[in-house]
Amino acid sequence: MPAFYSLSESERHAVVRYLRTLQGRSKATALPGDASQGKSIFFGKAGCAECHMVAGQGGFLASELSSYARTKSAQQIRDAIVNPGDDPDPHNRVAVVTTRDGKKLEGVIRNQDNFSLQLQTRDGAFHFFQKGALTNIEVHSQTIMPSDYGQRLSGKDLDNLVSYLMQVARLQKDVTPTREEE
Repeated sequence: MPAFYSLSESERHAVVRYLRTLQGRSKATALPGDASQGKSIFFGKAGCAECHMVAGQGGFLASELSSYARTKSAQQIRDAIVNPGDDPDPHNRVAVVTTRDGKKLEGVIRNQDNFSLQLQTRDGAFHFFQKGALTNIEVHSQTIMPSDYGQRLSGKDLDNLVSYLMQVARLQKDVTPTREEE
């Protein structure tokens, strides 16, 4: 990256402030709901913790969410919950493999190459296959995340859940040292 000698010191500070907003270090936005209620929803009614881990608690089938909200707006988080099918990541898609003896297993493909495949099922177990031992590998368009949260959760529940994720990300930021602190 070239040096910016043509910028004044105040202009360089303005650029740094802008770049930090892109990292989620901007002024904290107000939470749209009650984070403590959101925690109850995450670990209870919505069942998010069955697959997701946050702050060291929960499942491990889906992504870890402790810092997820750090760089997302409340609306982006809400949209990701209500419309999980919009996630382009193929690692979040449901896969079904069929073995030569007809056994079908459903889960998420964790790794594969030309010769082997690793599938993690909803119970957390890893299954390792030689591709020659499989008769079929299907990757569905649906994500592993339920697509009915918009119907199962009220608007208030969603606001509370979003607030919980935002609060956890803020707390993570507070305990993670910045470059200046290292």
